Amino acid sequence: MPFPIRADSPVTHAATLPAACDVAVIGGGVIGVMTALFLARAGQKVVLLDKGRIAGEQSSRNWGWIRQQGRDPAELPMMIEARRIWQDLAAEVGPGLGYRQAGVMYLAGSEAQAAKYEGWLPHAAAHGIDTRMLSRAEMQAMVPNAAGWTAALWTASDGQAEPWAAVPLLARLAADAGVMIREACAVRALDMAAGRVAGVVTEAGRIACGRVVLAGGAWSGLFARAHGVHLPQLSVRSTVAATQVLPEVFPGAASDKSFAFRRRADGRYTLAPGSFHEFFIGPDAFRHLRAFIPQIRADISGTRFLPLAPKGYPDAWTTPRKWDASRPGPFEALRVLDPAPNARIVEQIRAKFAAAFPSLGAVRIDCAWAGMIDTMPDVVPVIDHAAAVPGLTIATGMSGHGFGIGPGVGRVVADLVQGKGPGHDLSRFRLTRFADGSPITIGPSL
Repeated sequence: MPFPIRADSPVTHAATLPAACDVAVIGGGVIGVMTALFLARAGQKVVLLDKGRIAGEQSSRNWGWIRQQGRDPAELPMMIEARRIWQDLAAEVGPGLGYRQAGVMYLAGSEAQAAKYEGWLPHAAAHGIDTRMLSRAEMQAMVPNAAGWTAALWTASDGQAEPWAAVPLLARLAADAGVMIREACAVRALDMAAGRVAGVVTEAGRIACGRVVLAGGAWSGLFARAHGVHLPQLSVRSTVAATQVLPEVFPGAASDKSFAFRRRADGRYTLAPGSFHEFFIGPDAFRHLRAFIPQIRADISGTRFLPLAPKGYPDAWTTPRKWDASRPGPFEALRVLDPAPNARIVEQIRAKFAAAFPSLGAVRIDCAWAGMIDTMPDVVPVIDHAAAVPGLTIATGMSGHGFGIGPGVGRVVADLVQGKGPGHDLSRFRLTRFADGSPITIGPSL
């Protein structure tokens, strides 16, 4: 069973590019799509450009969780809004999004883990979220407990959607709202005039515009650096798998830090290795080392280091950092980041899931894939104007939790671009925090 969105997937959106627009959005993931949708609904003339396919990278490859639980406190107001937007979108688009409010549960295997989860409860209380701790008996009434879990953190109002289905449907909604979407069309560079953005240079020609949104996921740092913007972004590979259709043991999403699972609309389970990920060492690992030292000191036990990024990856040793915008560049050289899954990890998570739920019998894997998660030193995104490049707004570094919050970020970015108040305190997400001497404060990452 192949992954549904690939570099050879048919092009769905091939809008004729205009000579000019109000806003150009770079990147067709959930952040770019939702930003474009909100801009179009506000009356803006918007072009959305993706070098590969809509949702071809991390926006289709994630776990599909829509969670408030465990987030950095600064993200919670935006996430609460995002959850409301997801509900509105589900009512508008229909069941194809796969949206369900089935809850998120963090399963604790020790008192120390339970205490860590309990420490997040004040954040939930401060924002009126229904998160609570479950006793062992309460948890066992909801989830079979062959794994010996002792307690759980539970948020009944959290939900899920099917990423590879949801984001393309949202792109169709954006197109219906007037967004001109062009897949397989890389933005090579910003067009600058008098020190500010005057347009974008794409492989299909120039588009004049005074405002650009960079929502390029793992590619954002490479693009930003070429324009003199310091964005200390790195990417890690995360492996995910889907089982065959199985009986239901729990309708929501859950994780015990060793593995994570989510009951899908098609009767399968999406499985992932909890906090484990793999990092390909490239030049940016050294360039941004100082900014990531606090994260390294905090805990790198879940990271496996690999010596070389595959050819064409954003931080591969041979990927150019400068290029001629009149010629094909790094964004055209690799249309879709499609990393190979780690087969050993797939077998580990399959075995752990099967052991936790022996009533399921034999558990087989139907499909496995991987994605490159763009992350920041403090594990929270950048949502800000780039002062060094007037006209450029950056929304990237979602650090593995961008799918659920995507609609909220899209609404905020759309208002930022239009010069409106975003409605939330965005100081935690300012770009300058990495250059103004501020300490790196790592989010909870529960």
